[in-house]
Amino acid sequence: MRRLFTGSLVTLLLLLNTLVLFGPLMVFALLKLVLPGRFRDYASWAVMWIAETWAEIDKLIFSLCIPTRWDIRGAEGLRSDTSYLVVCNHQSWVDIPALIQSLNRRTPFFKFFLKKELIWVPFLGLAWWALDYPFMKRYSKAFLDKHPELKGQDLEITKAACELFKRQPVTVVNYLEGTRFSEAKRQQQASPFRHLLKPKAGGVAFVLAAMGEQLDAVLDVTVVYPQEKIPGFWDLISGNVPKVIIDFHTRAMDPSLWQGDYENDPVLRKRVQDWVNQLWSEKDERIAALRSERG
Repeated sequence: MRRLFTGSLVTLLLLLNTLVLFGPLMVFALLKLVLPGRFRDYASWAVMWIAETWAEIDKLIFSLCIPTRWDIRGAEGLRSDTSYLVVCNHQSWVDIPALIQSLNRRTPFFKFFLKKELIWVPFLGLAWWALDYPFMKRYSKAFLDKHPELKGQDLEITKAACELFKRQPVTVVNYLEGTRFSEAKRQQQASPFRHLLKPKAGGVAFVLAAMGEQLDAVLDVTVVYPQEKIPGFWDLISGNVPKVIIDFHTRAMDPSLWQGDYENDPVLRKRVQDWVNQLWSEKDERIAALRSERG
């Protein structure tokens, strides 16, 4: 009964926070449609400030209502005036609040690359656009085989969508596994890792090709739930997640990872895949060590 009450209260407070701040966010989003140049940048800054305020209030709600201890490690040197690529393991919807707890107002407000079609999702599409989420256009290999004149245009469109980030720092989040981890998926993939699915290099290669020159460092983020069962979002908001570990390792960017044509250069493809495999091998060992901490 207590957990039902806690979960319902937290849900209500999170919803109220979202409803109150959604209106002001949309006002500045609409101003972006009509304001020119630098004034559009100011409107974007206001949208980011509102989003960060929303996240800070969510953090306050969690701290007041649930007993979860957010054990954040290695985040001391993070800055809000530089651009990061975040690569993170993915296990649960709780991963998003974990990133909010560890990144909000330590780095620029984090963003995901989204498919261009998602801009038409009611309400959410406008919110993502307001938050300057990059909308990418990807053509399939089969489509490009039929229309070779379009090769490279998807990347150019995405680079244009990221133009704003030359004037404003950004944190781009990429989940290399492409889906949430489960033991069944791990076995189905015959993953060589104990606590991770196989990483996919294509998505991060596209991000690097579009934004590599604008990113200053890689944040290798590992989210660990020391309890035996991976918690769901209801477990979190009902107060049934005692501890979450968010471990940061900052790595230098390697320009060789985006200098070339990933789609058509097997040497570059192998280089990027070897890079993500090495990241994942180290992360797998880190998860094993962190999961052993039951306190």
